[in-house]
Amino acid sequence: MPVPLPPPDDTGPMVIMGRITAAHGIRGWVKVQPYTEYLDSLLDYRTWWVGHEHGPWRKMEVMQCEVHNKTLSAQLPDCPDRNTAEKLKGLLIAVPRSSLPENTDDEYYWSDLIGLAVENEAGVKLGTVANLLETGANQVLSVTTVNGEILIPFVATAIRQVDIKNGVIRVDWAADY
Repeated sequence: MPVPLPPPDDTGPMVIMGRITAAHGIRGWVKVQPYTEYLDSLLDYRTWWVGHEHGPWRKMEVMQCEVHNKTLSAQLPDCPDRNTAEKLKGLLIAVPRSSLPENTDDEYYWSDLIGLAVENEAGVKLGTVANLLETGANQVLSVTTVNGEILIPFVATAIRQVDIKNGVIRVDWAADY
């Protein structure tokens, strides 16, 4: 799901960083499930773009945001009560790609991996990256195949090459695992 989006204005491409999952309390706060490596990474951005994957998007200045258990709680403008907050459930949160820090050669944003083709060292196309999962020990690629889903640990022994430019991840993984 986290894929670069077309720009809602002149900010450049956007990257989905999370989703509003529910209302939180009675004063208009919302629960946010971040799609970031660290739970508090979204706290670095005071301006969010909120909307559906295919729009429309609305720029919002975050009034308050804090870590709450394994999610974030945020207070957004024009959201004075629980009923209004409930209407935001399911909306995505994005930030301009240009506002993200640069990666080193062996680091990747999850949003850059979503949608890449996955093939093994024998050249067999296994499927397409649908999502990444955090297991605690390591990240796991969720790959959509013609027969369903396979899970591949995102570790050096399984991931041989990530070629974002050509849109492919090469893995040491049998087609029948």
